[in-house]
Amino acid sequence: MTKVAIVILNWNGADMMRRFLPGVIANSPEAKVYVADNASSDDSLEMLSASFPTVSQIVLDRNYGFADGYNQALRQVEAEYYVLLNSDVETPHQWLAPLLQYMEANPGVAACQPILRCQWNREYFEYAGAAGGYIDALGYPYCRGRLMSTVEKDSGQYNTIAPVMWATGACMMIRSKDYWQAGGLDGRFFAHQEEIDLCWRLRSRGRGIVCIPDSVVYHLGGGTLPQGNPRKTFLNFRNNLLLLYKNLPQERLANVMRIRFWLDALASIQFLLTFQWGSFCAVWRARMEFKRIRADFQQDRDRNLALSTLSPVPEQSTFSLLYQYYVRGRKTYSRLPRS
Repeated sequence: MTKVAIVILNWNGADMMRRFLPGVIANSPEAKVYVADNASSDDSLEMLSASFPTVSQIVLDRNYGFADGYNQALRQVEAEYYVLLNSDVETPHQWLAPLLQYMEANPGVAACQPILRCQWNREYFEYAGAAGGYIDALGYPYCRGRLMSTVEKDSGQYNTIAPVMWATGACMMIRSKDYWQAGGLDGRFFAHQEEIDLCWRLRSRGRGIVCIPDSVVYHLGGGTLPQGNPRKTFLNFRNNLLLLYKNLPQERLANVMRIRFWLDALASIQFLLTFQWGSFCAVWRARMEFKRIRADFQQDRDRNLALSTLSPVPEQSTFSLLYQYYVRGRKTYSRLPRS
């Protein structure tokens, strides 16, 4: 069995792979590199065969999305550790070794991530992951180094190994045993927040998630669906409700969902006032879709609650991020209250 498998899920990302895959190959001697192709219509497969013959290809028959695309691909990979890596991530020399060393020394940890910095603004954290993720009391994700739209400069303020609630799917190392015991990514999410759902399941069952600051990678970001895209708005709002429904303890669920209805309504009004009609509609389509499919997730919710050994999960905050950010003016992680 391979010790470490780096698996890059690709969909029409030939240009990204031409740019970033050489660094992954050169700087990851500890790993075997795979590209799983989600039925691309560009020249991804031809380019891989011609330019990167040492990279193993997994060819999927259709676009399964991020979540189930990884499930389909990882079923074909035998390795002790998976590294889920976006195709638009720059991996410097010695980026992988600190992650592997920590996982080998800490069997109670299921998954970890490096620090993610912005590939085009390299002194700053990257939005989708930064220095490790958390969730506030109402289900809003945030990171060390990124609250809402405020992204901090990396001045070493988070250069400590820290337990987190979730590790980013842009670059996550996870034990294959933990991945499958927790059920893998939920393919029904398609894309966005599926890694938060997986990490919440793992964390509630007592498995650790950490950020390892000795490893730093650089993420381009926004390559598939840019900010402001109505499809992205739909997936984020729907999937956030789904992960809350699947994982919140029973005594908190009803109250959180009531508050979220009004906060989602407020968000939709903001989209309307800023002439983002597509995103305004996407919020309400997301809520209607959640209501329509919620019953399909009841068994998952029952299973998650039955297997939970940590309630509440220590890394889920007890405060409202929106209140801290917009009312109290606390724009950085270090200024947030400690739960």
